[in-house]
Amino acid sequence: MVMQEPTFFILTALAERPRHGYGVIQAVADLSDGRIRLRAGTLYAALDRLADGGLVTLDREEAVGGRLRRYYRLTEHGAAALAAEVSRLQTNAAVAAARIRSYGSRTALGSA
Repeated sequence: MVMQEPTFFILTALAERPRHGYGVIQAVADLSDGRIRLRAGTLYAALDRLADGGLVTLDREEAVGGRLRRYYRLTEHGAAALAAEVSRLQTNAAVAAARIRSYGSRTALGSA
């Protein structure tokens, strides 16, 4: 299964430690150098989907300022899925890097 980039970064954010929703939003923005900015509704829909798939689970709930704050954590299944995606991306990057090197070599030979 190819993982969408926001899902990849949500799981990556939770690989470090359990986080509440706003913490996940901040971590994803940081990890993606600001390229991915999740809205709360998008995040919670993703977290529900990931929980249904067994990739994340509710870690705990805390009352903060009269509001309930839910913390989510990565499951073992989620960690395995993230590791598989990292491996897939590394393999793809290695193939592309080899082709780019080959292209550079052919270009240099052609211009000589």
